[in-house]
Amino acid sequence: MKKILMGIMVFLLILSCKEDKKEKFLPNSVGAINTLSIVIDNDMWNGRVGDSIRKYYADEVLGLPVVEPLFTIHQIPFEVFSGATRNSRNVLVVKKDTAEVAGLRTDLYAKPQKVGIIKAPTEDEIIQKIAETAPQIINAFKKNDILESQERFTRSLNRETALSEELGVSLTMPSIYKIAKQEGNFFWIERQIRKGTMNILVYEMPLNSIPDDSTRVDAIIKMRDSIGEKYIPGRREGMYMITEKAYAPYVFDAEIAGRKAIETKGMWEVKNFAMAGPFINYIVTDKPNNRLLVLEGFTFAPSTNKRDYMFELEAVLKTLKFTSPKKDLAIKSE
Repeated sequence: MKKILMGIMVFLLILSCKEDKKEKFLPNSVGAINTLSIVIDNDMWNGRVGDSIRKYYADEVLGLPVVEPLFTIHQIPFEVFSGATRNSRNVLVVKKDTAEVAGLRTDLYAKPQKVGIIKAPTEDEIIQKIAETAPQIINAFKKNDILESQERFTRSLNRETALSEELGVSLTMPSIYKIAKQEGNFFWIERQIRKGTMNILVYEMPLNSIPDDSTRVDAIIKMRDSIGEKYIPGRREGMYMITEKAYAPYVFDAEIAGRKAIETKGMWEVKNFAMAGPFINYIVTDKPNNRLLVLEGFTFAPSTNKRDYMFELEAVLKTLKFTSPKKDLAIKSE
């Protein structure tokens, strides 16, 4: 009996080692942020199924000045989907098959990786499954890219400590981001890019300054415009950053650092001057410190696509951590 038990234990140990080795042999996933490999036969890609995929996965990104797709898509026929072509970070497999499948797999061919799989016997059923699963799969791909972006930040970190010392929070961002302005508890962090700048604002507001009702959009606009007038001037007197008046921003419920938040996406402009761009804003409820913490990213990059810039800013803002109790509340709504 002892020999049998020992034999079983040795077998399980060997099996476990084999599984560990197999897991370690997964290659690193590859690909630019916001890219998606779609594995599908050419005929379906050029027909109704392809149109359905593009409807959801190449849909317009909200809050940008020009139309840009959610993903830059690369279509791959099944006959060439092997070897290194399987290592994309985000993959969508769509196939006509007798078995019906609609779901997500993690680290199937590479690591980290998300693979959406949609199979059904007919094109009509495939199209239906594409529509039903698109929100879930797109969300998984975007989260995967956020995590990849944040991992890349750690290769060369900004190590300034002023945010933690003054506001009791930290953001993980590349060293290329620098504090450009600090006034009291207001921070303006800037990154120089080829044709402009990427910017992050961090400040705090009184806890109940944004109502949780139908008036919150107006309150958010008022807050942003007040901060812009006080801290973000234009070239001449009377010029400052405001929320673009022509279009209402998009507002969603969100969660940042495990706390309730409001996400706002829209366009900023400079009052009395032809300058504008996209912004993303998070208002985080910080009850332990009796305040709202406001994080905003905005880009100024004329004649340049801005999807990837704004995605990077979103990834930075979502690294928020509360590190210690804050100092005195310094900024109030006007």
